[in-house]
Amino acid sequence: MSDEKIEKGKQPDAAAKKKVKRRNPIAKWFRELKSELKKVVWPTPKQITNNTLVSLAVMVSAAIVVWGVDQVGATIIQALRSVFAARG
Repeated sequence: MSDEKIEKGKQPDAAAKKKVKRRNPIAKWFRELKSELKKVVWPTPKQITNNTLVSLAVMVSAAIVVWGVDQVGATIIQALRSVFAARG
């Protein structure tokens, strides 16, 4: 009888270990996500505004540079066409 009690005593421990292993990984992921988001230092509205304005200024500047290079390239191609069209 004492052997049976020992066996019965071990079974709940094994079941408890299985329960720990069966924890929902999605729930664990959300718990970890929540704890990580608490560590984030979020920007202030003023920083967001400044960063947005800088981004827009860089984007407009880049667009102007690309447009300028395109215009110069188009002018060169047009000049080359007119030179070779006059010869032909």
